Amino acid sequence: MTSPRLVVGAVLVDSLNVPTTFVGARRTKPAELVGRWEFPGGKVEPGESPEAALVRELQEELSITVRLGSEIVGPVGGAWPISTSYEMRVWFAVVDEGSIKPTDSHDEHRWLTVDDALSVPWLDADVPIAREIARRLV
Repeated sequence: MTSPRLVVGAVLVDSLNVPTTFVGARRTKPAELVGRWEFPGGKVEPGESPEAALVRELQEELSITVRLGSEIVGPVGGAWPISTSYEMRVWFAVVDEGSIKPTDSHDEHRWLTVDDALSVPWLDADVPIAREIARRLV
């Protein structure tokens, strides 16, 4: 049995020190995920560190540069299980340069507060992460 492929996600927040809001992104593809929400990020390439992959993915997908904060450690060896094929590691991050705009893979990005953190239809695997983020918001 092969180990799950690692993907990385960013919890983009308004402040690394005192986060009060975070960003969710609405999918436009593939068809089975359209309209569901997730954390921006992507796959880690062979030989690449998870942190470097996250910075690269956010630059490629959202045209933003970020400063990473602490990792939101998941329940399974530090990762968050997504499926039998994938696991995700997640970091807090703030935008250093650029602004978040719609892309071909995400047509909406929304800043969420603790009160509306679970108001969007998250991908099933992202629900526990969204709950943990809401717990950590000020």
